[in-house]
Amino acid sequence: MHDLSLFTHADVRWAAQNMPLLLDTDLTPLKGLRIAICLHIEPKTAVLCTLLIEAGAEVWLTGSPGTTRQDVADWLAILGVQVHAAADDDAPRIDDVLACDPHLVLDNGADLVRTLLDQGLPANFLGGTEETTTGALLLREREDQPQFPVIVINDSYLKLLVENRWGVGQSVVQGFMNATNRMLPGTRATVAGYGPCGRGVAQTLRQLGARVQVADLDPYRRLEAALDGHRVGPLDTLLGSTDLLFLATGQPDVVSDEGIAALPDNAVIAGVGHFPWELDLGRLGSLVKAVDGSARQIADGSARQTAEHETYVQPDGRRITVLAQTRMINLVSAGGNPIEAMDLGLTLQARSLALVATGGALPGVQAVPQELDREIAGTFAATLERS
Repeated sequence: MHDLSLFTHADVRWAAQNMPLLLDTDLTPLKGLRIAICLHIEPKTAVLCTLLIEAGAEVWLTGSPGTTRQDVADWLAILGVQVHAAADDDAPRIDDVLACDPHLVLDNGADLVRTLLDQGLPANFLGGTEETTTGALLLREREDQPQFPVIVINDSYLKLLVENRWGVGQSVVQGFMNATNRMLPGTRATVAGYGPCGRGVAQTLRQLGARVQVADLDPYRRLEAALDGHRVGPLDTLLGSTDLLFLATGQPDVVSDEGIAALPDNAVIAGVGHFPWELDLGRLGSLVKAVDGSARQIADGSARQTAEHETYVQPDGRRITVLAQTRMINLVSAGGNPIEAMDLGLTLQARSLALVATGGALPGVQAVPQELDREIAGTFAATLERS
């Protein structure tokens, strides 16, 4: 277990003291390696970067649009991380972090790996990890499949169960409440997509008293949603009785013109998935009013923005409000997934990177090895079984 005095940033230290799995992970196989990372820059990510630096790795880091904690990015830069990100970035700085000629990448949305495939691999490149299902799909759709290991963390059954279902469900609803101050009991909420993330959001909404509807194209997921007690139907049909819409499909442009026409007055739309592409904002017409979320003071005295509210008035007078342009509401208006869930996910990342570095993974896009997944599951379960 590492000494918490490493973590001199208050929020990072708080995260670290609640991340026993990651703090107990052996990162010595990564010593001397250059690692290019694209992740949301916030305290939990900073714990991983701190441990990598302590283990002797070189870390080059960029973030996703709208989710960078500037105070955390600045602290990591002082620590020795090569940070290429700022809170107001509108895109990850992919070329900047790949300029290090990495041995390994830790990717989020496949931006790093796709760029390497398009531009050519560094001479000593070993492979890496991909955080998201969206990124894995983008890689698996390519004709030029990676001839190096890419371990997909979201293909881990453990991560799908704990982080995506229980962690995302809690943090998305928390972010929505932070951003809107709206009451959930009795509200009509629709969740588009009933994968692990959508399932967790629907479950949390229902536990807090919302009346939940679910739309999904997959018949197994529709059946599961119905058996879980939710109203199920086509998205366009459900949107007529929707106060709150959560987008969790991971697919582009899922809200049609007909669906927008069905939304009632004062409907609110929030994003769950990695890319803000499930709603084409151009379909909503001209932006009438944008209201910035109020800044909230956090522990170190800096400010964190809540989600921007953008309201579009339809020709018939209906108002449709979009939060943060459907970027991930749990990161824009809350602290991201709960610390314990991210401890699990980042431990899977670190252990998988070590596996690639030591030659323990075959070429190709693949899931976390089952034996590793089960080992970490057992360790995590033990932390919850204290008498």
